[in-house]
Amino acid sequence: MKITLNGEPFEVAAPLTIGALLAQLEIDPRRVAIEHNLVVLKRRAYDHTTIADGDRIEIVNFVGGGERSTGPHAFE
Repeated sequence: MKITLNGEPFEVAAPLTIGALLAQLEIDPRRVAIEHNLVVLKRRAYDHTTIADGDRIEIVNFVGGGERSTGPHAFE
């Protein structure tokens, strides 16, 4: 089955849920947001949302970052 994943053509085996897709891609579902056909999904829906041929999936990673200063002015 052909879908669009993050703007690129991608083939997956059918049937497949969003949760199964994330597992296949080795993506931790706690660290991403998913848009399925322009609808942002709640995490609890990942294992119940079935992907169909032609669907558009966007996976957005949460990124933490920055540098933690340990100098004398770190908490000012």
